[in-house]
Amino acid sequence: MQRRLGVSLCAILLLSQICLAQAPATSSQSDDLTIEKIFKEGGVTGRGPETLKWSPDGTKLSYVQRDDAGEHGELWYIDTASGNKAVLVAEQKLQSLAPPASSISDERQKEWATRYSVAAYQWAPDSKHLLFDSHGQLWYYSLDNGIGVQITTSADASSDPKFSPDGKEIAYVRKHDIWIHPLNDNENEHQLTTKGDENLLNGEVDWVYAEELAVRSNYFWSPDSRQIAFLQMNQKQVPTYPITDWMPVHAKVEEQKYPQPGDPNPEVRVGVVELGGRVHWINAGDPKDKDIYIPRFGWVRDGLLYIQVLNRAQDKLQLYFADVATGRSKLVLTETSDAWVDVRHDFKILKSGDQFLWSSWRDGHTHLYLYSFDKRNPLGAEAKLVTQLTKGHFEVLDVATIDEDAGLVYFSANADDPREAQTYSVKLDGSGMQKVTTGAGSHRANFAPSAKYFADDYSAVLSPPHLSFCTVAGSCQVVWESRSLEGYSLIAPQQIELKAADGKTTLYGSLLLPPGAEHGQVRQYPLILNPYGGPGGMSVHNAWGGTTFLFHQIMARRGFAILTVDNRGMGNRGKDFAAALKHKFGTVELDDQLAALDQVLQRYPMLDPNRLGWWGWSYGGFMTLTALTHSDRFKAGVSVAPVTDWRLYDSIYTERYMGLPKDNEQGYKNGSPVNFAANLHGRLLEVHGTSDDNVHMQNTIQMVRHLVNAGKQFDLALYPNKTHGISGFKDRMQLFHRIQDQFERWLLNAQE
Repeated sequence: MQRRLGVSLCAILLLSQICLAQAPATSSQSDDLTIEKIFKEGGVTGRGPETLKWSPDGTKLSYVQRDDAGEHGELWYIDTASGNKAVLVAEQKLQSLAPPASSISDERQKEWATRYSVAAYQWAPDSKHLLFDSHGQLWYYSLDNGIGVQITTSADASSDPKFSPDGKEIAYVRKHDIWIHPLNDNENEHQLTTKGDENLLNGEVDWVYAEELAVRSNYFWSPDSRQIAFLQMNQKQVPTYPITDWMPVHAKVEEQKYPQPGDPNPEVRVGVVELGGRVHWINAGDPKDKDIYIPRFGWVRDGLLYIQVLNRAQDKLQLYFADVATGRSKLVLTETSDAWVDVRHDFKILKSGDQFLWSSWRDGHTHLYLYSFDKRNPLGAEAKLVTQLTKGHFEVLDVATIDEDAGLVYFSANADDPREAQTYSVKLDGSGMQKVTTGAGSHRANFAPSAKYFADDYSAVLSPPHLSFCTVAGSCQVVWESRSLEGYSLIAPQQIELKAADGKTTLYGSLLLPPGAEHGQVRQYPLILNPYGGPGGMSVHNAWGGTTFLFHQIMARRGFAILTVDNRGMGNRGKDFAAALKHKFGTVELDDQLAALDQVLQRYPMLDPNRLGWWGWSYGGFMTLTALTHSDRFKAGVSVAPVTDWRLYDSIYTERYMGLPKDNEQGYKNGSPVNFAANLHGRLLEVHGTSDDNVHMQNTIQMVRHLVNAGKQFDLALYPNKTHGISGFKDRMQLFHRIQDQFERWLLNAQE
């Protein structure tokens, strides 16, 4: 799942947070780090800027900055020529044009906006206007005169708005169809596609594509602004799941389209609609095979599309070029894997019009490849490999930008250390790879259209995020940073290397010890394991860990040691490392965690092997249940939002790693904790939000039934109307106090 089954909430907070400079903390804070302070609005680090965007002309880097509560804010920009910042849209106008996501009353809509980084504003192609999305109503704002004109007035919300490349029209999705609105005052909006409804989505993204294939939009303007390519999704055969709001006197039920393993997925096809409403349907792949995914598509140039087709088994990805006028397509590249194919956003058409960038882990690691094709006859032959741009025992994490004038590709990778992320450049002939960012830790670069400037979002284990404005020539200036945490006297985790259960694979771990415990020889400290464990995730990295890291700091001060280990099956370590769990969820992961635990207990004599705990969220919650039902070593555990039966999770994520249930019946059975409830050891606290649209509460309900049938005692906490992240100050405060109490009761006080 694109959150990597949640990845871990700390990782999500890390990826979304860039913080402003604040007054440094005072030394009196050293003993005053509390759960309340961690989860209040803005937290202890402060609220970071939102929605960084470059103006199309590359002269401005804009961002929304709100106060800690999110109630007041302004749109700022950095001038690339001077590096100075100034207000672009003042607070009074911004509050009406772009209200914060926190003002959305519906919990699922709020999490959707946050989880998928739904932008509240966009730049117009002329760099002189902005488009604001005010809870589904669109406003066209002029920077010259400061006047905003409301574009849409329908009671139905509009979503995913986009300017046409020529800046003359705005397209958007409303009630499952695509609409456009000319910016000429004399013309009104009109509907391009028809027959859209809850079962037929035209240009709209469904839940499973957004979550598991990282799809953020399903329609795209042609370069000449005359046509729109879109994906049509037919969900009629997709089963629904009831999400219940229990709070009204008469409970409300919303039906969510949610395919589970083996269920029918949405049937998909690509169409191109002219501005007059005529649709051309495109043929790509075998027309008889309806059980496919189309995770990526778009324009190569006017009249020519690219379409990526992924088979249901997700071990073959095909790239087609398609002629819009005839609907005819040509297979130009096929990517296969004996594990699975990771669908990424690295496909880029070069401005030359006859080459493209492609990523693959065909050599065991994710690397970049340059291909060429016949620009005059793109449907005539398959693409040809020009060169492999990156090589080595590291992972390319993403492509940042391409500077064709300089002949450079900029990308993020972990070449220096698997636990870090740096930005690099490489020439288009595959030579001259160089590191662009500096400083040990994790960097994310957001490049200007010219590729001459970038914003560098940086953090490290003990360094909360800060943002720098940089030139590719090497100069950087810090323009925002978190509040100083110096006064809190944070404890540095020990970075350790361990061996997996196979005795040869290196695992990375992080061990947080209580103050003064480094040289202890008496086994006096209880140890809590907190792995994520699942595909794509990464917990042990040199990056700021957000609220989870700060919560662990509190636990360490209360006498707990915290161990986090990235087992085989997780991400950013290559194909073999990731594919170790194929068709057998829970087996390799637990074996590695127990092997790592034994090594840690041997190395650190101050840790008590008789007082062990385990907690995790999402896949980590599944790992908690797996540990407590497959081992008798743990006295207590907390499982938040867990998958308890893999037949209950979504089709794309689960089948990618486990295959179809009919082909791996024993794997599904062995990997599902509900089947081992009778083996529960230790005291379990299971937690779920009742409106979780990711890992449904059905998982916890079924686990409860199996535990009761097995005569097992456990504790249960449900959070009404909360989704997968169980967000909100009061809910978070109550939950994390509950987690703290669970371990203090059963590990510190050693109750039986």
